[in-house]
Amino acid sequence: MHDLLVVGGGPVGLMMAALAADRGLDVAVWEKREQSATLSRAIGIHPPALGIFERLNLADQLIAEGIPIRRGVARSGGRTVGTLSFGGVSERFPFVLSLPQYRTEANLEQKLAELAPGALRRGVAVSGLEEHPGHVAVTGTSADGSTVTERARFVIGADGPRSTVRRLLGIRVSTRFYPDTFVMGDFRDDTGDESDAIIHLERRGVVESFPLPSGLRRFVVATDAMMEQPDADRVAELVAARTGAAVEPSTNLMLSAFTVRRRFVERVLGRRVALIGDAAHEISPIGGQGMNLGWLDAQALLPLVATKVRRGSVSPDRAADYARERGVAARRAARQAEINMALGRRASSLTMAGRNLALGGLLKSPASGFLAQVYAMKLI
Repeated sequence: MHDLLVVGGGPVGLMMAALAADRGLDVAVWEKREQSATLSRAIGIHPPALGIFERLNLADQLIAEGIPIRRGVARSGGRTVGTLSFGGVSERFPFVLSLPQYRTEANLEQKLAELAPGALRRGVAVSGLEEHPGHVAVTGTSADGSTVTERARFVIGADGPRSTVRRLLGIRVSTRFYPDTFVMGDFRDDTGDESDAIIHLERRGVVESFPLPSGLRRFVVATDAMMEQPDADRVAELVAARTGAAVEPSTNLMLSAFTVRRRFVERVLGRRVALIGDAAHEISPIGGQGMNLGWLDAQALLPLVATKVRRGSVSPDRAADYARERGVAARRAARQAEINMALGRRASSLTMAGRNLALGGLLKSPASGFLAQVYAMKLI
């Protein structure tokens, strides 16, 4: 019987398992995907998360592979509205690191293999879960259709926004849908903006761009409606029309269109099962907080899991504190994401002028240091 079974081998599940193995727990991970991830997807790693990676001796490796973003620049109509420096947010990590998710996952997977060889089992989808006084019995289906069973003293669902663990436990979810739609793509970086993150606040909607390794740049564009079949030529046209930046469609490596929703579960922690990451709280990806929020969940949950496994119980007050603190963090991140979306929505010339004036003044004021702390997730 394992101490911990993590359902979900994405960045949050792998982090949870690696932290637990590093703590000396016997861990196993079930991941329904048969192959490792190959898409860039989430790219931002914030200073608090880098601190967690440092515990695993991975921070320097990630930094060597990624692009440290040391400042963000707000532009509108070809003019600079203001800049935001991350220089004061952390002595060790005065930046937000840009690194494709598949490379982050690869590093975590390798670390887990070092700490707990054979812990990750791919091609297994969870299908049943029963809580017992001293353990949880879990049933799964492997890629070949055979049944897999496992027992663990604790189970963590890190299996994303459509969490099967959550469904099996019958945990209710409150959902809010937003009208905002976006398309994003990775292209060759011909902007000359180097390692800066650029936020174009334009009348027809925001265009965000972030540097990526290998001379690439991620563009995120607000759209008037969901782009059902994203097209590199169309994305390049939108970027050029709003920002003047030339984007070569033939250099595109990834395209994705998405809508935005917010989900919170009614409870994140049971007697021997917990939910973390998107399984517990899904927020807007605008601002790049979701993956980092899951890692912070993992860090906070680890001491409770270790205590439960080794002593058999956790005080109700301690469990309640964890649930309350993670709920507050998720709602705070969700509010910040809502502000980010509101700032980038289509606006009239008059509204845009007032918005830019206020933002420019704020970025030039002493409050800019506080804003940097917010956008670097130092207050989550």
